[in-house]
Amino acid sequence: MEGKKLKSGGTKAFVIVLVILIIIAAVLFGLKIMSDKENNSLVVNANETNVNEEKEEVVVEQPKTLASDSRPIAVMIDNHIDAMPQAGLLEADIVYEIIVEGGETRLMLILQDKDLEKIGPIRSARHYFLDYALENDAIYVHYGWSPQAKSDISKYSVDNINGIYESSTSFWRVSDKYAPHNAVTSTEKIMSIAKRKDYRTTTTQDTVLNYVVEEVNLEDGEIANTVTIPYSYANTVKYEYDADKKEYVRYSRGEKQVDWDTEKTVTTKNIIIEKAENWTLDDGSGKGRQTIDNIKELEGYYITNGKAIEITCNKTSRNGQTVYKDLDGNEINVNDGKTFIQICPEDSKITFEE
Repeated sequence: MEGKKLKSGGTKAFVIVLVILIIIAAVLFGLKIMSDKENNSLVVNANETNVNEEKEEVVVEQPKTLASDSRPIAVMIDNHIDAMPQAGLLEADIVYEIIVEGGETRLMLILQDKDLEKIGPIRSARHYFLDYALENDAIYVHYGWSPQAKSDISKYSVDNINGIYESSTSFWRVSDKYAPHNAVTSTEKIMSIAKRKDYRTTTTQDTVLNYVVEEVNLEDGEIANTVTIPYSYANTVKYEYDADKKEYVRYSRGEKQVDWDTEKTVTTKNIIIEKAENWTLDDGSGKGRQTIDNIKELEGYYITNGKAIEITCNKTSRNGQTVYKDLDGNEINVNDGKTFIQICPEDSKITFEE
């Protein structure tokens, strides 16, 4: 009996020790699981922190941001040989050039937040220039108009200022050029007339061009150190790239274009070319006035920093903004700076040279 008791007591002791060991093992295992969870949590948090840090380093450009709420003005500028040099090309944000009668071209300046004492020579309106004044939400400034432009200004309720009907202190003729190539005005006079006419002087519309701050380099583009755009027998436009200044010097009719008063060279950061069919209007005037087929998708080029790429230029309505895309269908980013938009004849023999 005593032996059996001793054996039974030993068994109980063994069981107790075994239970204690199991409890200790369970506790240690639990601690290990908690430790692993904490370590995993730290790794996850660290990874999340790294991801967030990486995200913070990526600068996302906001396209078409509105730099100012001042409403632009669009001014028709004479580009006849007797009108050169002109005033306002240096300060313009965008300059449109389109063919008119006689193989000549006219320019339209888009100016925003500028204070210029002299702009000109100013010439009469042509109806297709309205399309680009409208897409920029600009007050349209001209000196006279064609019958088609007069009709469309009324039809589309275009806020316009016709210098012919303004006082000689608001639009005046200078003596160093002869009429009709010598009518000028100033931004102060334009804005004074706009306020008198109760035109809106602010805008909520974003820019037509998708400007970005980071430098745009067209890595896969064609070399375009010299760009030649023949408009007609009367006018060929040429641009020469200045690699040091990273801008293009502008020439018209073989002459370098300069500012009227300062003689500073006219340059541009960007060039956009659009190829549009043009033809002579059968309006009975015998003046050879033109029209263009531009409310559609046009072929063209974007040129900057010595390179050119093919693009499409899609305008779906007369007041709709033109959308410029690369051949992959992506809206192009445009370098911050002045842009000349050359809307040239469809059959123009455009060339790029190194």
